[in-house]
Amino acid sequence: MASHAKDTIIINDLVLVLSVSDYPGNGANIREQPIRLSLSISHDISKAAFMDDIGYSIDYASVSSLLENRLPQIQYPALEELVASIFDLVFNHPGDIQQVRITAIQENSPLQPARITYKATRTKSGEIQIPDEFILQDLRCMTLIGVHPHERTQKQPLFLDITVRRRMERKRSAHFLFCGLAISICTHSKSLNVSTLEAFALSVARHVLEFTNETNDEVTVEVAKPMALAFAKSARISITRRQDDFHLASASLRNQDSMQTKNTQTRSDLHIVAIALGSNLGDRFANIETALRLLEVPRTLLEGLDDRAEISVINTSFMYETAPMYVTDQPRFANCACMIETNLQPVVLLSLLKKIEDVVGRVPSIRNGPRAVDLDILLYDGSVIDTRPEDSRRDLENLIGELVVPHPRMAEREFVLRPLNDMIPDFVHPIYGKTVRTLLHDVVSKRPCDDPPMLKVIPFPEYPCDSAPTPHGLSSTPSTTKYWIVAGTDTGGKPTPHKTRIMATLNVTPDSFSDGSRHNTIPAALEYVTTSVKSYADIIDIGGYSTRPHAECISENEEINRVVPVIRAIRDQDNEDVRGVLISVDTFRCEVAEAAVRAGANCINDVYAFTGPDYPLVQASTEHLLKMRDLARRLCVPVILMHSRGDAGSNKEYGDYDGNLVRAIQSELGDKVDKIVRGRGGMRRWLIVVDPGFGFSKPVDAQYTLLRNIASITADDHGNHLAGYPVLVGTSKKSFLGALLQRPDLEGTYKGRKTSPKERGWATAATVACAVQQGASVVRVHDVPEMRDVVAVASAIWRESDS
Repeated sequence: MASHAKDTIIINDLVLVLSVSDYPGNGANIREQPIRLSLSISHDISKAAFMDDIGYSIDYASVSSLLENRLPQIQYPALEELVASIFDLVFNHPGDIQQVRITAIQENSPLQPARITYKATRTKSGEIQIPDEFILQDLRCMTLIGVHPHERTQKQPLFLDITVRRRMERKRSAHFLFCGLAISICTHSKSLNVSTLEAFALSVARHVLEFTNETNDEVTVEVAKPMALAFAKSARISITRRQDDFHLASASLRNQDSMQTKNTQTRSDLHIVAIALGSNLGDRFANIETALRLLEVPRTLLEGLDDRAEISVINTSFMYETAPMYVTDQPRFANCACMIETNLQPVVLLSLLKKIEDVVGRVPSIRNGPRAVDLDILLYDGSVIDTRPEDSRRDLENLIGELVVPHPRMAEREFVLRPLNDMIPDFVHPIYGKTVRTLLHDVVSKRPCDDPPMLKVIPFPEYPCDSAPTPHGLSSTPSTTKYWIVAGTDTGGKPTPHKTRIMATLNVTPDSFSDGSRHNTIPAALEYVTTSVKSYADIIDIGGYSTRPHAECISENEEINRVVPVIRAIRDQDNEDVRGVLISVDTFRCEVAEAAVRAGANCINDVYAFTGPDYPLVQASTEHLLKMRDLARRLCVPVILMHSRGDAGSNKEYGDYDGNLVRAIQSELGDKVDKIVRGRGGMRRWLIVVDPGFGFSKPVDAQYTLLRNIASITADDHGNHLAGYPVLVGTSKKSFLGALLQRPDLEGTYKGRKTSPKERGWATAATVACAVQQGASVVRVHDVPEMRDVVAVASAIWRESDS
């Protein structure tokens, strides 16, 4: 006979007077009250039906009598305890019950007229396969809601059914706080001021999940509006959400890496806030950096703040150059966004931002007009805030001096959404109910084809410079000498690479693998720099410590003495182009980096990505990272962070990644970059360039596969910490090229030949062309005149012409 596992025997609405607590955990509140019970018992009734004999079924009368006789004898501190007792009773029933679903309803709850219901399903073996349900039904809340003006004159009642689904552990002592949740929802509803039921339901769902604070909870919110329709009982909205649907700023940024203090992770008085920054007057990038530095010293700017007031910038977006919106006859803007952690309340924070605008140099102008800096609160813990009087909220014409959060115009502004998308793409807007990623897609898809794209940029500071402290106790922000456009976005939202920049490699060492002792005198170095600049090199990378395998270890003072005099000599040249060329210092040492930048370098190129030469990483690696990160942030210089594993010729095993170098680089370099950018003291995201590290700790053949997939390293994949970063590719004359050239081909027409580094120019050209095709922002080369031609032709083939 076929199995009938879905057969069910139901005891429906058995009402018993039982002693149950209204407030779990407080025995003093246990009182007698009617509890309505329903049991759905899974049992195959086919044999009982065939034989017409109750002996082959479950005697529901005996089960009911068992409950009636045994349950009133015990006091229950919560509905869960009552239901657990029922499970114990029915699974010991002689009818061999294997699975049962119990519904317990607190008929006369302290939340009248709301009802409390608990539903649970268990098997005799103890398996818990179906989530328990905790239900608040017909909860009445008063709130201001409606799209019509007459609806916004007074608060009106809404009726809510809240269902929380939770997979229970077998040994769980905590009880569901029905009353606390109900009170919290009603309080939250009173503070809301939204137009639609959709926005109200989403906000309540979010609030419930924050209240329960259980990672795997699922909530369904049904909201009924009785006053919505003239000839219907009500209008009703039902939504279901999980915590995964709410990647809140407070959730996604509070769980930072280990470099954040424990204090940051546990304090409940800190709020997570998203702030937009923009500037189109003066030195735009220096204005924004100054504003960010001022943010972190609130007590020096705003009178009346006590000693506990604090703000920390914990994440930043990329930097963009954007066309002006609304008022188009003005200079292009620099735009970005940051996430801060603060204990300031929203209105106080707004006052601080206005003070910073004044200090940096904003003067009153036309609405949406030019400004030295503009700071706007976009999000505040996912809250909905409007400080305007209720009768002044019909439009957005009266925002001066008021605060509306989320920012009321963010959903129409790409220059706001794109920076937010860099940091919190999965954050769900508390009113629109869409992620930042979706809102950005919506805006971009509607953008006219002839609208100018947003351009991702990297600003370079001017050094040497005056580093005197400002009146607010901060070191002065260096001026911007140049900036690079490294990518743009077309109307489809896809990245469109711009000019591939050329980094000229100047080794002032006696033992470099490619040109040792050729340029280690100042006249020879200057001759190389002059030739490179004339051939349109964009930056000169000066290194005084060879990273070739088994290179001699030199002291920091020796490295400084090799590098700094060359930098000073370049900055002292009469030729304006040579004197003004960008300079990068190729070093992994803090003292060398700082000395080089103070002398005139504009960038730090670190082959160990701030963790030093130790591999595997040790505690000293973390300390080194923090020190280098702090230095680069103070100096405000771009940094090039390369993937490596200690000595260049070692550690080439990638079995943990199935030999996939792209995945390995995303994981290993991505983890370092994440620690460098995010958290207190992190660097600005827009100052980071990543380098996959050709020639460093990688198998020869795998590097050709890597060349074909450079673009994948920074692809916008979920969880990729390298997403969106500009890429530098340095393959020039390296040994993996020599290894290939030494091999015979399969047909035997090419016997292979051993080559010195200086004989690998043509091989380098092939890899440079590939790097251009893959969208590399920078190529690091030795022979600038020849490689400049390669970049020019490859760019014409693979990309549209651009500056």
